[in-house]
Amino acid sequence: MNITILSVGKIKEPFYRDAIEELKKRLSRYIKLQIVEVSDEKTPESASEKEKEAILNKEGERLLKRFPKDAYVIALAIEGRQLDSVQFSKTIQSLGVGGVSHIAFVIGGSFGLSKKVLGSADMLLSFSKMTFPHQLMRVILLEQVYRSMRMIHNEPYHK
Repeated sequence: MNITILSVGKIKEPFYRDAIEELKKRLSRYIKLQIVEVSDEKTPESASEKEKEAILNKEGERLLKRFPKDAYVIALAIEGRQLDSVQFSKTIQSLGVGGVSHIAFVIGGSFGLSKKVLGSADMLLSFSKMTFPHQLMRVILLEQVYRSMRMIHNEPYHK
């Protein structure tokens, strides 16, 4: 299976980069992983709602241009479906059994994802009602994908 993580902004903190590299290494025996970053917009300190919407739309256009054509797109959004780890694993497995060979996960920037990106996704997924930094969200997502691969292959995983 091919998995693409499509996200806004670069990972600046070394500890996030280290965690991502470790998870990429672990995942390499199960999937072909690609991480695609699009640039984020500079945000004024006290951005108005109109400025926030403009930022979302600019970042959204960059994301939409990079959507893999053949992928089932899952956008990470606070208003999406919440799944536990087993349900998440079963979702990935059922997509694969159903003929999906490429899944693209989309992670927005500081303000989330534009309406156009959310409307273009096949599924909206929420990891929590809480807000997480988008850099940390990549680590959390990769860890859950790794956990899912272990479950799908009937290998032990920590509960």
